[in-house]
Amino acid sequence: MPKLLVANRSEIAIRVFRAATELGLTTVAIYAPEDRFSTHRFKADEAYELDASKGPVGAYLDIPGVISVAKAHDVDLIHPGYGFLSENAGFARACAEAGITFVGPRPELLEMMGDKVAARAQALKVGVPTLPGTPEAISDRAEAMQTAQVVGFPLIIKAAAGGGGRGMRVVHRAEDLDALLGEAQDEAGRAFGDPSVFLERYVPRAKHIEVQILGDKHGNCLHLYERDCSVQRRHQKVVEIAPSVNLDVQTRRDLCEAARELAASIGYDNAGTVEFLLDVDTREWFFIEMNPRIQVEHTVTEQITGIDLVRSQILIAQNHSIESPELALPKQEAIPRNGYAIQARITTEDPEKGFAPDYGKILAYRSAAGFGIRLDGGMADAGAVVTPFYDSLLVKVTASAPTFETAISRLDRALREFRIRGVKTNIPFIENVLHHPIFAAGDATTTLIDTSPELFEFVPRRDRATKLLNFLGDVIVNGNINAKGWKPDKPFATPKLVGAQRAAPETEAPSRGPHPAPQRGQGPRPNRQQSPQPLADWGQTQQTVKGTHTPLRGPPQSHEPTRRCATPTNRFSPRAFAPTICCASPKRSKIERRTCFHSKCGAARLSTPRCASGVKTPWNACDFCANAFLTSAFKCCFAAPMRSAIPTIPITSSPVSCGTRRRREWIFFAFSIRSTTCRIFRWRWTRLTKPARRFARPRFATPAIF
Repeated sequence: MPKLLVANRSEIAIRVFRAATELGLTTVAIYAPEDRFSTHRFKADEAYELDASKGPVGAYLDIPGVISVAKAHDVDLIHPGYGFLSENAGFARACAEAGITFVGPRPELLEMMGDKVAARAQALKVGVPTLPGTPEAISDRAEAMQTAQVVGFPLIIKAAAGGGGRGMRVVHRAEDLDALLGEAQDEAGRAFGDPSVFLERYVPRAKHIEVQILGDKHGNCLHLYERDCSVQRRHQKVVEIAPSVNLDVQTRRDLCEAARELAASIGYDNAGTVEFLLDVDTREWFFIEMNPRIQVEHTVTEQITGIDLVRSQILIAQNHSIESPELALPKQEAIPRNGYAIQARITTEDPEKGFAPDYGKILAYRSAAGFGIRLDGGMADAGAVVTPFYDSLLVKVTASAPTFETAISRLDRALREFRIRGVKTNIPFIENVLHHPIFAAGDATTTLIDTSPELFEFVPRRDRATKLLNFLGDVIVNGNINAKGWKPDKPFATPKLVGAQRAAPETEAPSRGPHPAPQRGQGPRPNRQQSPQPLADWGQTQQTVKGTHTPLRGPPQSHEPTRRCATPTNRFSPRAFAPTICCASPKRSKIERRTCFHSKCGAARLSTPRCASGVKTPWNACDFCANAFLTSAFKCCFAAPMRSAIPTIPITSSPVSCGTRRRREWIFFAFSIRSTTCRIFRWRWTRLTKPARRFARPRFATPAIF
């Protein structure tokens, strides 16, 4: 099986791996030691480390090192991606000398079109208009000053041997030329190994339009329409659109045809991009450069045409024709253009600090998805570490829709779905761009970001997930002040009872020792057949703890009413009167030896701590089962014929026979869940979750009045 090595990293390496895998190729990754945890290393079938002594960037620019890895592991094809060695003619020539197929144009085409000065000369030869500028690359500053006077200001300095905004500076005044020229040459030398630059006229209000080209080794060449890449910051593209909005039909036809003719005139034999500058004021357009490689924004062209550019690159490198069934490309006039596509580059940059790159570990990552959304990522994963050695691109988001307005709303929705924590991103800035009226109208130019300070006004993020994690961490380390044992600084005010005749007297909590004989309350007990209001009024005068009437109901169903069985006078949970039951039971041993009531509880058997009276109780066995046991005790009392083995357990006052015909003889008070009259208090409670328990004891807080 043929092997394909990608001489690149991150997102573009993964993109090529996917296309190669679909073609049945074995994929090979290379990585610098600083990139050993990068995702592209693990996406490939094989991965090999580069020379550590070359540095994080130099390792990927080491042509002999890359070729030696490829030869050592029988690689058949090398794809350069974009950046690094993608436009290096020496690298393409080294691949050919090693007998390895270079997935890209021929070395002589890279020398011609990769050099912007040579590309300008070829464009003039074909008759494509170019901007006024220097005919040759300039390295001498004195010569640059003389040429600048001829070109005029403002002008732009561009690196002759590369692109991507590297080595580009805009000069508005003659006195700034010397310093900016030095900066441009230094950056070009670091990025491309060649400090040569050239000068050309700068157009303040312009649209950056580029046309996608695809040619083969059999003389065929197609254009795949244009893209609008006008939204730029520091000459780096931020948002790309395909096709261009508000571009008249004649201008679109002229640009696409000029790009195809230029590529055909040199026999271009792979994917490439011809870039133009459209003057918004004069409607003139000029050729600026050609990129003989795949570009970052190729995804928008793929979305509107349905053509896989990377797959086509590999097949063309394997000598397939555009017209072959392997590529299955239509004729020029039949190439589709469906709707609109917008790509946004999410980077780890902080827009509030001048887009300073942010580094660190991605603590949480939740990506967008849905209809019409495409993601191309390289480091976007929870736990990934963003290092300062490489480009800050995290993931590319491409939204496609039938109309430009729908594509904007779809991309905006996708951006709002993202949750990236641990590093800063430019998502708030991209959202502001999408909402900007100039962008929404399709009138954005290359100066949109520089002339729109409102794009840097951001709404503070709530970041609820991080706040919740911080709270949980604080509780785990420092404890929760609302947990058991916490006492307020000052006592709560006595609530006013709605509809009550008089305030309930304060009582103390019952002790855990031997339960004294409860005192009878004042006033006769009302008839149960009367309305609930007299019963509620009578219950407020009682000072004894009352139980809940839950006959013939299982523990899960009776869990909720059992928790409400305390009177508002006492304000205790059901566990408060556990000693009343356990101490009064004459045959408690049968209850103690029972296993856990709830089948899903982690407790195998009820524990038997002793209460103050020396009687064993099961109340600390399981928080859920404690309530279940209490409920079961009530159930036994009110269904004695069915539970005759367990004797009567007195809950209040004197023992009374619990036959089913004499239930009304019991003195009890029940808060009905469905009765609006009796629901005087609402107890706020929280279920505590522990690994060994699905159910936990409810925690009671201050009662709130309805």
